[in-house]
Amino acid sequence: MLASFLLRRGLGSVIVTGRLDIVTPDGRRLSFGDGSGPPLTARFADWGAVWAVLLDPDLRTGEMFTDGRLVMDQGEIYDFLRLVMANGHDAPAGRWEAILDRLRAIAAALFHRNEKADSRRNVERHYDLDDRLYALFLDPDWQYSCAYFEHPDQSLAEAQKAKQRHIAAKLMIEPESRVLDIGCGWGGFDCYLARVAGAAEVLGVTLSTEQIHGAQARAEARGLAGRVRFRIQDYREVDGVFDRIVSIGMFEHVGRAHYDEFFRTAKARLDRDGVMLLHTIGSTETPDLTNPWITKYIFPGGCLPSLSEIVASAERADLIVTDVEVWRLHYAETLRAWREAFMARRDEAAAIYDERFCRMWEFYLAFAEAAFRQEEIVVFQVQLARRIESVPLTRDYMAVAKAELLARERTAD
Repeated sequence: MLASFLLRRGLGSVIVTGRLDIVTPDGRRLSFGDGSGPPLTARFADWGAVWAVLLDPDLRTGEMFTDGRLVMDQGEIYDFLRLVMANGHDAPAGRWEAILDRLRAIAAALFHRNEKADSRRNVERHYDLDDRLYALFLDPDWQYSCAYFEHPDQSLAEAQKAKQRHIAAKLMIEPESRVLDIGCGWGGFDCYLARVAGAAEVLGVTLSTEQIHGAQARAEARGLAGRVRFRIQDYREVDGVFDRIVSIGMFEHVGRAHYDEFFRTAKARLDRDGVMLLHTIGSTETPDLTNPWITKYIFPGGCLPSLSEIVASAERADLIVTDVEVWRLHYAETLRAWREAFMARRDEAAAIYDERFCRMWEFYLAFAEAAFRQEEIVVFQVQLARRIESVPLTRDYMAVAKAELLARERTAD
């Protein structure tokens, strides 16, 4: 059949190393790779699923797996995705894929504007899911962003605490510091800034109703309600001036059309001697599209910035880049921990939602981990200031601050 021929030709030109078998709907077995590594077997349930993946693999592979029409008979979907990404890393895009990408770029420019109402809807799609879902795989402080693994055998909880410590050190929190957290999540880091780092006031803003409830409960339980406050508020609507601004894992949702607005807003909210720390997933390549399956089903409106976009936009806002750090593979390890925890409690997730939802989230966590391991995706930490004198001349202060914070953590705990 034509579909089998195209499948053999398409995957045959990509899968050079490894061992992958594809079982077609009529029971035929197509083998790819050089036979090295663990065997993987994927099966298509119907020819429509085959054609869907052939015509639009970036979008439809995830859809077919979610629908149960692409099934892993041997190995896991993570193994399949990592093998395909590892082999296809340097493969040039075909003419049809280039056309699809161009059409998607036009559609994104026209329709994905991330205005205030759009941002609220996009956040609700992902972050207002049942909190019981996130409780299945997040660390005790509910940090839904990249952890910082200081050594290979570090637990997720320890690595997330190390991330908090690392960022707090860069922020140089002082006893009188007023801090704004743009995209505060469930408030764990804001509580850390007040309880451990010693900030006088912390304001966390988010557009998620579920997150704000969890954040407020966390602050109250830790006796911090007077110093740590949370609001459901768009970052563009915050007023006041702050000594420190932090944003962790939120910039990915801003959208290219609003990068300049984001940094202009940050500058307006930042004190003359203030310091800002931006922590965001990004691409080490030139600006490009985010995977269409991820933006359709997981993070609508999401966009991964390149470092060149971040720096250029910050410069246009007249902010000074005072430090840049690139975290490589830390998010891959974070996602591995999340994926393993999610899969270990998959039955509980199915009880909250259903099997289709579980397949979708398994694909999401697997795809994201594989992408961080095999593709040009990292985490950027960009420190910014309004004045060049606001940050010490050397980075030694970070190590000193981290040691002090570690000592305070032991007392606080």
